[in-house]
Amino acid sequence: MQSRGPVLPMRDGRSRWPRRGSPLLITLTLTCLGLAAPGAAGLATPIPLASGDGLALLSSSEARADYATLAQDLLTQATLTYCGVASSVMVLNSLGLPAPAVPGYGSYRFWTQDNLWSGTDPTRVVSASAVKRRGMTLNELGVLLENHGLQVERIHGQDLDLNAFRNLLQQSLANPADRLLVNYSRREVGQQGGGHIAPLAAYHRERDLVLILEVSRYRYPTVWVPVKDLWRAIRSIDTDSGLSRGLVLVERAQPPGAP
Repeated sequence: MQSRGPVLPMRDGRSRWPRRGSPLLITLTLTCLGLAAPGAAGLATPIPLASGDGLALLSSSEARADYATLAQDLLTQATLTYCGVASSVMVLNSLGLPAPAVPGYGSYRFWTQDNLWSGTDPTRVVSASAVKRRGMTLNELGVLLENHGLQVERIHGQDLDLNAFRNLLQQSLANPADRLLVNYSRREVGQQGGGHIAPLAAYHRERDLVLILEVSRYRYPTVWVPVKDLWRAIRSIDTDSGLSRGLVLVERAQPPGAP
């Protein structure tokens, strides 16, 4: 009897795939979606927001003030290295920062991955061409957002203990006036790849999970990950800067004289 296990090439170059529902096919599907169980590292499997458990977590979270506005402006990064760009655009739009005109949209104004550098100082801000080559560091992300008149605090992972990290998540994600971007190593949260930047949108205190809004949507879904795993991920070293990754806390600057 002919085996229906692993993929076997046929003479015309086509393949004979495993039967639907077979363990091998399920494993292949989960791997392609980035949802396969972690390997030797023993990391917990991220929980997709679109799953039943993921939606229940969002519903019961008490620190999700940023979720609605960020989800409304969720983007897919325009290039493989534009995670920081897409995340920054989401922040600017969700905070309602005045934007330049967009060709083809008449009088409507909003931030895009093309006009993000509009009005910034090229002597201080990393160039779009450099970001296309290598992405951006935590400091470069902060400087870019500061150039748009935002109040920015850069927090390196090595400067945060686990409890301080939890407190920051609880306070920021329950506050609708600020946004929190994370620069982390994917490997430390059970995913494949290197450094990544994305907005955080909710924190579930009872389950100790945090929601990462995924801007690389062609690769991974938006997921909940254990806070301890993400804490380790922001303490990893960025080889471009030689410093640990971390977080950027962003809010609109207060006008002079404001309390």
